[in-house]
Amino acid sequence: MLENHAILPCNGLDKNAGVISREIAIKLCENANNKIICPVYYRVAEGKYNKIAGEHSLLVIDGCQTRCASKLAAEKNLKVSRRVTISEEAKSHNIELKSNLRLLENENTLIEIILNGLNSPEDKVALSSDETTVFNKFDYETYQHGKFLFRVPANPEIYFNENDCWAYVIGTRARIGVTDFVQQNLSDILYFTPPEIGTEIDQFGEAGEIESSKSVFELVSPVSGKVISINEALIGKPELLNENPYELGWVAEIELTNFEDDKELLIGFDKYFEIMKKKVEDINV
Repeated sequence: MLENHAILPCNGLDKNAGVISREIAIKLCENANNKIICPVYYRVAEGKYNKIAGEHSLLVIDGCQTRCASKLAAEKNLKVSRRVTISEEAKSHNIELKSNLRLLENENTLIEIILNGLNSPEDKVALSSDETTVFNKFDYETYQHGKFLFRVPANPEIYFNENDCWAYVIGTRARIGVTDFVQQNLSDILYFTPPEIGTEIDQFGEAGEIESSKSVFELVSPVSGKVISINEALIGKPELLNENPYELGWVAEIELTNFEDDKELLIGFDKYFEIMKKKVEDINV
């Protein structure tokens, strides 16, 4: 049974997934030493809830990909030990959620599945994980054009597509993200929407979305596979993409399914570096 946890649920009570999140939080606090952190009251009782979060392991229950609970945890610098997203759980168990705000058969079924997973010592609930693969230090080459300096990793394990996205491949997994060219063109990045964990992505399929005051950029995945991890830090601090889109601002980790074929449509450092330089020069003409 899940015990000694602080539970930070979604605040979206006008949505079905938010109602489910709240119900799970209540049930977890009925028969165990768990405590709810109210996402609304947190704004006026920060000391109280910081104390609760400091004394307990923190479970975050997001309703959907907006991840308002995760963003609040990041804003308050809370260490998250477990995380559940209702929409991801519904999708993984083929349960359709409606727009109703009452808990009907589908909602109650999903609640029981999630509770059973959380209360299991094996923790089979789909969680947003931390680093699962060891990635070496990035080795950069730079290109300066006017006042702008562009960095491109030259590691042989890193592949690019012409959509300015990269994949760092180690064994059967890859970490993906956008290049320095993207973040400099977007300027100040305001929002990051990650892909859902468990999603099967085709090569050149959408793998997340980045929004700035200038435009929205859809990350085009260089590789095909299953999303097994996302960079949770970006949800609360999307500006990490501006600071370093490689080591700090990677987007997701993929379990590869067909890399030998994917590789035929990817390019290495030398070719991408030349393509990027031409793009920079064309933009600044």
